[in-house]
Amino acid sequence: MSLASVGRRTVGGLFDNPYLLLALASLFWSGNHIVGRAIAGYVPPFTISTLRWLIGAVLLWPLARRRLVADWPLIRRHWGILLFLGATGGAMFSALQYVGLQLTTALNTSVFNSLAPVMIAAVGAVMFRDRLTARQTLGIATSLVGALAIVTRCDLETVARLRLNLGDLVIVFNMAVFAVYAVYFRLRPPIHWLSFILLLSIISAVGTLPLMAWEVLAGAPAQWTAPTVLAIAYVAIFPSVGAFVFWNRGVEIIGANRAGVFLHLVPLYSALLATGLLGEQLRAYHVIGLALILVGVKLAARAPQSEPNG
Repeated sequence: MSLASVGRRTVGGLFDNPYLLLALASLFWSGNHIVGRAIAGYVPPFTISTLRWLIGAVLLWPLARRRLVADWPLIRRHWGILLFLGATGGAMFSALQYVGLQLTTALNTSVFNSLAPVMIAAVGAVMFRDRLTARQTLGIATSLVGALAIVTRCDLETVARLRLNLGDLVIVFNMAVFAVYAVYFRLRPPIHWLSFILLLSIISAVGTLPLMAWEVLAGAPAQWTAPTVLAIAYVAIFPSVGAFVFWNRGVEIIGANRAGVFLHLVPLYSALLATGLLGEQLRAYHVIGLALILVGVKLAARAPQSEPNG
């Protein structure tokens, strides 16, 4: 057996495993939260958003252009939904995320990020009459409790100290935007995943480019240093291209409701990354949260996929 055939089989196996794909997507997005917060004040939010998608599009172009040409008839026929998905899941979601990260704390961001699975279920129920099974509901609730256990450190006083500000409201609204994207993803035309991600990147970059220009003209240029350049490279490759490829494929296989619960892994990853990279200690609440999240994810992900009602 040739190395090429082994490589193709390995990649094919990866793309047929939705649980691994969704777990990796959440890991990449968790890193995006940490990086986005770290460079807040050094690179303006719309500049980060534009560059992450622009660089992603440039990297994807050599790989995806032939697929794009082959898929062009379908793209022209379904340009409306593709534009909608690019505007919500790409341009709006990434831009608002970086705005929120510059205005609120990492703790609050983690708390409100955990609302996404609930919002996905709500949007699906309202727009497509999706029904959650009892096991899915239990899984979402269990993993939500686990996520909250980590970000609040199992301390009621921490919850009491939470204060809403403009950044919190931006993050909450942004989770609703992502929920809309996740639910409406089912309406995409059957084009190749490379074509879709390239289009998503182009639409997102074009959509946020005027906002980046406004930032520059308003006197908010980026401070280009080695750390900020590496940070932009990370968000362009992993949270943009990698995470969206893996997330979209996972949703394609098991549906938005079952996939949504994997977003509860984001605060868990953030806690583990902080432990490994920043030297923070592993605490009992990390272990409790980990156990609850894993139980909840297993319950929701393994449940039979809910069907639209009508």
